[in-house]
Amino acid sequence: MTMKETMAPYGVLPQPDQHTQPFWDAAKEHRLVIQRCQRCRHYHHPPVFLCTNCNDPKATLAFEGVSGRGTVYAHYVHHFKNIGGFEDKAPYPVVAVELEEQRGLLMVTNILHCPYDQLRVGMPVEVVFEKASDEITIPQFRPRK
Repeated sequence: MTMKETMAPYGVLPQPDQHTQPFWDAAKEHRLVIQRCQRCRHYHHPPVFLCTNCNDPKATLAFEGVSGRGTVYAHYVHHFKNIGGFEDKAPYPVVAVELEEQRGLLMVTNILHCPYDQLRVGMPVEVVFEKASDEITIPQFRPRK
């Protein structure tokens, strides 16, 4: 089966805000950062306003660098042309990657450089960064080398 070498050009781009800007700034520098509670050390993705692990309203949440390594937790190939801005991309793989830093720490993303019929739950993957615009770089994943 086919594989995607790139998802660019992107028809729809993320719109960073004050809570997600550190994530996008790091991605632009080809670094993966994830929000982490400084009290209980629990990671959160996507970013949250209050740690859902310790629920301490005084706990500071900060972005910290992570390895960018993980495993495929779940996957499917999206065949429909019903997502605005991605009509010309179908079919494309969508994966949930569990990052190695914490059990249950998931990122929903795309996988590149992998034939669809070779996608497997448990497959080791690593982050790659794809420039979508001058302002936005998207973390994607590929099979680990």
